[in-house]
Amino acid sequence: MKTEILQPTAANILRCATHLKSGGLVAFPTETVYALGAVATDAEAVKKVYAVKDRPTDRPLIVAVAKRSDVYSVAKTVPDKARVLMEKFMPGALTVLLDRADNIPDVVTAGGGSVAVRIPDNEIALKLIGLTGKPVVVPSANTSEKPSPTLAKHVLDDLDGKIAYILDGGQSEIGIESTIVDVRTEPPSVMRVGGVSVADIESAIGAVRVVRENRRDSGKYVPRAEVLFSAYYDGMADNICRRYDELEAKGRQAVILCLDCNADKYGKRRVYTVGADYAAYAHNMFAALRRADDENIDAVIAEGVKPDGIGLSLISRLVKTSGGIII
Repeated sequence: MKTEILQPTAANILRCATHLKSGGLVAFPTETVYALGAVATDAEAVKKVYAVKDRPTDRPLIVAVAKRSDVYSVAKTVPDKARVLMEKFMPGALTVLLDRADNIPDVVTAGGGSVAVRIPDNEIALKLIGLTGKPVVVPSANTSEKPSPTLAKHVLDDLDGKIAYILDGGQSEIGIESTIVDVRTEPPSVMRVGGVSVADIESAIGAVRVVRENRRDSGKYVPRAEVLFSAYYDGMADNICRRYDELEAKGRQAVILCLDCNADKYGKRRVYTVGADYAAYAHNMFAALRRADDENIDAVIAEGVKPDGIGLSLISRLVKTSGGIII
């Protein structure tokens, strides 16, 4: 199969929607990362997603719809707090867990009774899902154990020859996955911290419980390089420099991920600057990890951040990516 990267013209989006309706797979941009889409009510198409990604079938998939009223087509009930979150954060980087409707097959939910639903805040994604006329599964468009893709090129690197089309929408705006909230529990449970902060969720619906994710789960997106994550404190840069020098002395090829304003603290050591603030860090993190893979880096030291706003999402993702190795 030849994989084509398509510009998101009206004709190409319609072409991709037709391909989805026929049981095919299409990669397309969202505001978080690039997604690999298949019609969620088509069990055979969804099985192809697992096969292409080499994803364990016990890991359920997120389902995307084009508008809030469509959530009721994939869920049996929508609790009041879910409706509040939908009004405030959908479209956006939020996923809610709801009791699944009967039209959602077991392969989507790994046999579970819940369905994870979101509405991407991306015009291309919304047009594609709307033209498809059905809910679409939206796992990240990469093979398992690879960082999530934030560019069409990243998708091609992983899935070339495995899918027919990639819609090229440029770089993803956020670059970190959606926050997942289980609204069936009381208080609601944050199952994954992502593009919407816990503080923002609590401002909308009150107190929530944050569930700690398992570290380095099977199928999660892990670069080839060892990732070390620094705690945030006043002497952080000095400690990072010491660890970098230790690694280099052992013959390792190391790099430091840092904010632009901190680059001078590391002297002539190899650094990848990830932007001016935490939002930019989140936006560029997966791309930086892919760059490390491309440049045969075997140790990445990531600067720590304050646990405020999207910083909490970054900490969650970096702790998982590092397998809990904190320096």
